[in-house]
Amino acid sequence: MSDTKYEVLSPLMGTFYRASAPDNPPLVEAGQKIKASDVLCVIESMKIFTELRSEYSGVVKEILVENEDPVMKKQVLMIIEKQ
Repeated sequence: MSDTKYEVLSPLMGTFYRASAPDNPPLVEAGQKIKASDVLCVIESMKIFTELRSEYSGVVKEILVENEDPVMKKQVLMIIEKQ
C-alpha cells in the first residue's frame, strides 16, 4: 500500500458485518469520510462481536467484502485513503 492508503485487515477469522445490528444501516459506505477511531465494521467469531475501528482519518475508498461474508484472519476488508 502507498503512504496515502491503508488496508483494514480482519484481526480474526469470523463473519463480517457492515452494520452493528441487523436492522441498522451500514456503519460506513464507499466514498464516506471517516475519523480516526470511527467504527468501520463488526467481526463475529464464536458469538463474540469485535468492532473494527479506523486507525486514520480519511475516506473509505473500497469495501472488499459483502455483509455476512466469512472472512479469514488478516484478510483485507477495506481500503482507506488517509487524509
